[in-house]
Amino acid sequence: MKLRYASALIVLGILLCVPADRAQTTPTSADRHLTAPQNGMMMLTIFLKHDQSKTLDEINAHAKQAGFDKLFPPAGVEVVSWYVMMGIGQVVTLRFPAERLREVNLAIEHGAWGSYRTEFYATYDYKPVWEASRKQNR
Repeated sequence: MKLRYASALIVLGILLCVPADRAQTTPTSADRHLTAPQNGMMMLTIFLKHDQSKTLDEINAHAKQAGFDKLFPPAGVEVVSWYVMMGIGQVVTLRFPAERLREVNLAIEHGAWGSYRTEFYATYDYKPVWEASRKQNR
């Protein structure tokens, strides 16, 4: 429950940092171009939340026994970023063809469950839009 509350606070903090004039605007043609995914590609962010009733060694041992290191990510799936979020776990963002979503899900189910609690979020790259807006507003 504490982790869910912390996650909600993080998301709220991020939302509060978005300027109100940009938060709910209609995308311009430039915005659509900047955020358009490659044909058929998608991005997915996965929270691998640590079970804090286990030590890190126990988590890693279970993940290794389950073959997480061999199953995830599936071959050909791009790891866009992989961060450790202290007190929560790991946050991984992947890019892959949309038709491979089931394969990515199965890699998590077979390799990560038991080591981590998982959450999935559809993701897109907002940074180019933010940079263009920032440049325009200067």
